[in-house]
Amino acid sequence: MQNISRLRPRRVRTVWISDVHLGFRGCSADMLLDFLHSTECETLYLVGDIVDVWNMKRGLYWPQAHNNVIRTILGKAKHGTRVVFVPGNHDEVFRDHVGTQFGNVEIAESAIHETRDGRRLLIVHGDEFDSVVTCHPWLAKLGNHAYDWLLASNRWLNIVRRRLGMGYWSLAGFLKHKVKNAVNYIGGFEEAVAREARRQAVDGVVCGHIHRAEIRDIEGIAYHNCGDWVESNTALVERFDGNIELLHWTQAAELQSVGAEATLRKTG
Repeated sequence: MQNISRLRPRRVRTVWISDVHLGFRGCSADMLLDFLHSTECETLYLVGDIVDVWNMKRGLYWPQAHNNVIRTILGKAKHGTRVVFVPGNHDEVFRDHVGTQFGNVEIAESAIHETRDGRRLLIVHGDEFDSVVTCHPWLAKLGNHAYDWLLASNRWLNIVRRRLGMGYWSLAGFLKHKVKNAVNYIGGFEEAVAREARRQAVDGVVCGHIHRAEIRDIEGIAYHNCGDWVESNTALVERFDGNIELLHWTQAAELQSVGAEATLRKTG
């Protein structure tokens, strides 16, 4: 059965993805490849933590799927898609090359994007607004190890759930959204990013970093978070009318598969 996304690629004006974490075992590279192959856009923003250099320092993990993601992005850049890379804290080594191009990919500290309907959006990864990263980098790396453990535990938990006929459930996501301190941290981060957007006199902001995909209004500032490709498999897309939507690609792929199957049954 063919995936309908292969038959009818989505055409959008702009795509934003962040927190892919290539080089990390939890990266959903195959799912991201499906998204990239299924989507055509004029501009692709890579909003930080695309490559997990932190994790690679502990031991090299780089399967073919991770290589294919890089090749696909470079291929898009070569064939007319404008690709802008805003490095994050996990791939901060690329910040030494801000202002240059690599394989037609622009490397920028931040960017301003103007939507089709004229709104101006600040594009940043967001780690500069994270007090844990900026003030206590050792604590951030300790938290990174704990997050790795949670994701490993999550894989085993979901193996058991699948055998019991139950759906996917994110332990890390549950803890992050339900534990009071985590909720307070996320709220503080979002407000800090919105304040910076207000300071720069733009209409909104697009960021990543905290692995929580969301679109919401914060006192007149349009806040957009890309989410990640470790747990949620999410991206932001701008339609040709300027409207910005959040795509949950796991859900989209499942819906498209159902649609393809229905189409094949109808025409078969």
